[in-house]
Amino acid sequence: MADRYQQFTRTPLGRFLVPRLGLPSPATLRRHRPGQPPLAGPALVGAAPGGRLEKTVLAQLPAAGIEVGTDAVSYGALVFDATGITGPEQLREVYRFFHPVIRKVAPSGRVVVLGTPPAQVGGHARVAQRALEGFVRTVGKELKRGATAQLVHVAAGAEHGAESTLRFLLSARSAFVAGQVIRVGEQGVSHVRPPEDWEKPLDGKIALVTGASRGIGAAIAEVFARDGAHVVALDVPAQGAELSEVANRIAGSALQLDITATDAPGRLAEYLAQRHGGVDIVVHNAGITRDRTLGNLTGDDWDAVLTVNLAAPLAINDKLLSERVLRDNGRIIGVSSIAGIAGNLGQANYAASKAGVLGMVEEGARKLADYGGTINAVAPGFIETKMTAQVPVFIREAGRRLSSLGQGGLPVDVAETIAWFANPASGAVNGNVVRVCGQALLGA
Repeated sequence: MADRYQQFTRTPLGRFLVPRLGLPSPATLRRHRPGQPPLAGPALVGAAPGGRLEKTVLAQLPAAGIEVGTDAVSYGALVFDATGITGPEQLREVYRFFHPVIRKVAPSGRVVVLGTPPAQVGGHARVAQRALEGFVRTVGKELKRGATAQLVHVAAGAEHGAESTLRFLLSARSAFVAGQVIRVGEQGVSHVRPPEDWEKPLDGKIALVTGASRGIGAAIAEVFARDGAHVVALDVPAQGAELSEVANRIAGSALQLDITATDAPGRLAEYLAQRHGGVDIVVHNAGITRDRTLGNLTGDDWDAVLTVNLAAPLAINDKLLSERVLRDNGRIIGVSSIAGIAGNLGQANYAASKAGVLGMVEEGARKLADYGGTINAVAPGFIETKMTAQVPVFIREAGRRLSSLGQGGLPVDVAETIAWFANPASGAVNGNVVRVCGQALLGA
């Protein structure tokens, strides 16, 4: 659905009125287009004394097509290695690097701070590394014109596993990811295999996407196909026509299946094993809502939402893992929601199910690492879909504006984040829940 307010801000009348009335002016976000440079300008790289990532970053950026500059009028990105900070007094290094150049961040620019997981250091170093989170989230709220800020905790020994994350965060693929803390290597490092072609990182992979007939699910299927995967698009039989249209458009396979059926995990495992020899990527995107306040919520509506959104994915995971249908270096990716983080009026069942997805990631991270794979989740905020188009206008406008980016995201924003999790080079990215919400002001 079109964001008419954002369209208005770009008209001559809007450009006149909006700043004078102090109204939000959401920027046009720079999203990925094949062939375009990752950044709209050079990257400036700095480090605190004793940092262990600066040399790695300086080697990786040119390989990603990113120019490193030191005296530019504006910068496409500011990248700072804060791993050398071992006490509060050294936090001054963060100020020293960013203060002179923060106003030079280009439209849709990127700020990335690299730190060490606080749990892996002790004493004052732990305090200082934890302090970086407040700094980065604040910078994200101060940046304008579609720019974003992120903090990446890179465990010692996982330096080589951070490349896919850095490429994602510094590119237009992360347009609606803002104010996030991402952990690399904290749950161990599975196989990290840089793709032969970073534009086709999923070449030869088999990917299952549930709820693929429309909206976010269809966008995930399309991005996976663009990145080289053969997509098994799954949805309920009632969505068969739309499902076939998506599968045909991306040269994938359509599978009509009700994932809540008792025999669904077994039938799915058999299909993937026999037709494709297994599966590399599983995305649990299928979900439903039955919104009512708790006092008006029926038991049937409670059960329906918890079964589709949580119980079915867990049963499928158990089956695919126990029968080794998920291949080595496999990926499981859940779709949660900021409702699962912050709650939402009239969505006790939905919020419980989506918080359960967070638990699925926490519980499964070590198991998947031992298996040689990863499990992560996205938590979308306000995304422009047919579902959100039905939300009452004032609630819809609040959902759009109450974020650092001041607008709703697009299904492709969720899909790009999931594709980063699925990348074979993301073997050190495990146990993460990343909000795709434009740094929404709701929740954590």
